[in-house]
Amino acid sequence: MATKTIIQTPDAPAAIGTYSQAVRVNDTIYLSGQIGLDPTTMQMADGIEAQIHRVFQNLRAVANAAGGSMDDVVKLNLYLTDLIHFAKVNEIMAGYFRQPYPARAAVGVATLPRGALIEADGVLFLQD
Repeated sequence: MATKTIIQTPDAPAAIGTYSQAVRVNDTIYLSGQIGLDPTTMQMADGIEAQIHRVFQNLRAVANAAGGSMDDVVKLNLYLTDLIHFAKVNEIMAGYFRQPYPARAAVGVATLPRGALIEADGVLFLQD
């Protein structure tokens, strides 16, 4: 029987809508999208590099709260308002993930919440 648990941590921004930071169903954790908000001030990080770092820091905080780590991410979705930043995302992402890297999609979008330049969500799988 599947069990569903809501994951919440003050180390990532509070939800700014009708969603949870993450939901765990058995060994799988579904991470909601994170943008470059500082969890303490709820202010957007300044510039693309700072937003990329903040997005990955926020995802890591939620993964940790779920009992996992970035090494447990099996799928990552990236949303960018300008795909010109894709190379910078790859460069910075290498500091948060190790090989073998998760499966990933990168999508160009017109806009993101709060004027963000990047958003990312993901799926973790925890092995016992």
